[in-house]
Amino acid sequence: MAEGGRNSKGQFAKGNRGKAKGTRHKATVACEALLDGQVEKLTKKAVDMALAGDVQAMRICMDRIAPPRKDRHVIFDMPQIEGAHDHPAALASIMTAVAGGALTPAEGQALAAMLAEHRKAIETADIESRLAALEASHG
Repeated sequence: MAEGGRNSKGQFAKGNRGKAKGTRHKATVACEALLDGQVEKLTKKAVDMALAGDVQAMRICMDRIAPPRKDRHVIFDMPQIEGAHDHPAALASIMTAVAGGALTPAEGQALAAMLAEHRKAIETADIESRLAALEASHG
């Protein structure tokens, strides 16, 4: 067996899964030890640099104060969806909203994906009820 619990091919030997869960990298531990007790000074320095006009320091500070928003609440007119027959109109409204700038392309894509999942759920439920009816008529 090679060093570190590995076999001659460099793979972990059976029963040896490497480092224990939660084990931290030596570099991370060393970095934390180096910064320990300096966080307040470093933060004040970053703020001072930002206030002095350092753009990178401003970006760092602003990212901590108001991180970039990953999602937003979307409001636009979409027809009521009660079944698969309503999906073409709903998809058309999403495409119209993207084309008009009310939704970003990514938001439109996410909504269209939700619509596709909804359609799949309707189809699955329909197949299940048809199968149950078929089994009942033959059983």
